[in-house]
Amino acid sequence: MKRIIAVIGGRRTEKALLKEAEEVGRLIAGNGAVLVCGGLGGVMEAASRGAKGEGGLTVGILPQNDAKAVNQYIDIPIVTGLGIGRNVVIARTADALIAVGGEYGTLSEIAFALQMGKPVIGIRTWDIKGVIPAENAGEAIEKAF
Repeated sequence: MKRIIAVIGGRRTEKALLKEAEEVGRLIAGNGAVLVCGGLGGVMEAASRGAKGEGGLTVGILPQNDAKAVNQYIDIPIVTGLGIGRNVVIARTADALIAVGGEYGTLSEIAFALQMGKPVIGIRTWDIKGVIPAENAGEAIEKAF
């Protein structure tokens, strides 16, 4: 079975973090893993774009009731209608999570994942107990695998 790596982070963030998220996605696909994310814009879209550029499989766990809001790089949209409750599904689905920046939604995903005993690697994200810091995409991928 392929490893599933989640990329979590904000819909609105700075260009440097978007570039880092895209590289994370590229490296996830390059390592033969499936990328799962929230399926929307920002960090989620950048990571998905990176994975698709490398020929990877992308899954988006959407908060809405339909798939219309999904970003163009998602292969498999999972429509939940759960709103932010979908963060539990993302955390539960992943073998490991990589947080790139992020705000309160990302914090909730981190918290759920840590409660579930999942490794969380962070690039310029919340500095809390349990998050494994990484300086860049390459280091994050090394720690996730």
